[in-house]
Amino acid sequence: MVVEVVGGTLSGSLALIADAGHMLTDAASLALAWGAARLTVHDEHGHRHGPHGQHRLQVVAAFVNSLALVVLVAWIAWEAVERLRDPQPIEGGTMLGVALLGLAANVAVLYVLRSDDPEANINVSAARLHVLGDLLGSVGATIAALVIMDSGWTPIDPLLSLLVALLIARSAWILLRRSSRLLYSNLGTDRVA
Repeated sequence: MVVEVVGGTLSGSLALIADAGHMLTDAASLALAWGAARLTVHDEHGHRHGPHGQHRLQVVAAFVNSLALVVLVAWIAWEAVERLRDPQPIEGGTMLGVALLGLAANVAVLYVLRSDDPEANINVSAARLHVLGDLLGSVGATIAALVIMDSGWTPIDPLLSLLVALLIARSAWILLRRSSRLLYSNLGTDRVA
């Protein structure tokens, strides 16, 4: 993440800076996901036990993750439009090296978060969506760097940043809708007679 901020600043690439911002939200969301998962205790049969509300905590963490993604998408879109209005010089070689490092890191994390049953834990699904968004950001930054190095056409950087923002927005919307429904469906179980 720090490498992408430095690389994005040195190269002038929004795609790298946006990917670093997304990685920052990922770090926070993964911390939330880890904390929620640690509070959920399973017995030898895989059933959840422990203090009331553990499953709800996982759903709340997924909801917070989706809101963080929405904020990130808004920032990327705003900055991309500004860069289209006022193009900035971009150093493609630096951008490419940093983008490839980010791509390798994201593939490794996505591998760690793989699951045989993606529906089993909404919280892990949220974390995977964050990392997938980062992976898409790294792919976009790599493509943009190659185009800039080949042709010098710098608008590719904010244009691909907008495309990545749209892809992240779609995933965020799905997760927001799913976690909101789960939270809403649990409201009736909280009432005391």
